[in-house]
Amino acid sequence: MNNLFSIGTLPKGVNNCITDVEGVKAGHVTLSEERADGERIQTGVTAVLPHGRNLFQHKVRGASHVINGFGKTTGLIQIDELGVIESPIMLTNTFSVGNVWQGTLKYMLDSTPEIGESTGSVNIIVGECNDSFLNSVRLQAVQPFHAEEAIRAAAIGPCENGAVGAGAGTLCLGYKGGIGTASRLIEAEGETFTVASLVQTNFGRREENKYLDRSLEPTREKLPDGSIMIILAVDIPMSDRQLKRLAKRASVGLSRAGSHIHHGSGDIVIAFSTENQVGHQCSGLFETTRIIREDHPVMNKIFQGVAEAVEEAILSSIYHAEETAGRKGRAAPSFGKEVNG
Repeated sequence: MNNLFSIGTLPKGVNNCITDVEGVKAGHVTLSEERADGERIQTGVTAVLPHGRNLFQHKVRGASHVINGFGKTTGLIQIDELGVIESPIMLTNTFSVGNVWQGTLKYMLDSTPEIGESTGSVNIIVGECNDSFLNSVRLQAVQPFHAEEAIRAAAIGPCENGAVGAGAGTLCLGYKGGIGTASRLIEAEGETFTVASLVQTNFGRREENKYLDRSLEPTREKLPDGSIMIILAVDIPMSDRQLKRLAKRASVGLSRAGSHIHHGSGDIVIAFSTENQVGHQCSGLFETTRIIREDHPVMNKIFQGVAEAVEEAILSSIYHAEETAGRKGRAAPSFGKEVNG
């Protein structure tokens, strides 16, 4: 993202994306195809892997926070009960949650033969946004194998932003939305931590954002209330309760970007730390771990980092999204094109 938006005061990571947290991977499968009778496939799948090893055998501490619950996610109940994440975090459209869940399950079963055999089940996490304004969701184009492809495509390094993966058909603030990501660096007592966000944006009106003073909507049709999925990643030693506190601060960045949390909006946050991983096979009566002190001034910087990373990730999702055609002759304009001429 260029310097069009000056978001906050904290320094950014090297790639300014979620993969700045060491080990985190992100991957996408984008589906775009014109069909008969004015229908169009404009959707996809995004996968975020907290690390590159077997996630079931090496779980990460995690938490979720539901800002507004108009959504169809899977796996949040167990995250909040046990405080760990043991599968890739998957994003897609509303009607494809089941197929993405199935494909992710197959990936986990293939990579971990003991699941359902010599050990328990696995908790698959899938989030969604409703992309039916541009995408013909009733065609259910996303299939289970697309989830596997997104997982296998996940990589470290610079991230794609804009109309890719699960964001291929979404809208944001009256423009084409999509996938956005950003990161912030936090320094304290010789330590440098990374706080990063990846979002799937699908919410809001132009007049709700301080940067977007244009009055025209992309269509005369009424736009849906929309949703947002927010994934937070940190390399800070934290408990699941502390991660829950981080997840709550994502709402600050969301509000700054122009959302007042619509009635029909599914605004959901999933947070994890790459530190203090939990082995599936553990022994012994007690667990000893290290967590950051909450009464240390660095916690306020971490909260600030969450707010800044989420706000910038949202704006990055629209800045990098190209103008996109949709079903029934609809289209979503590119904010970046308007700005850059």
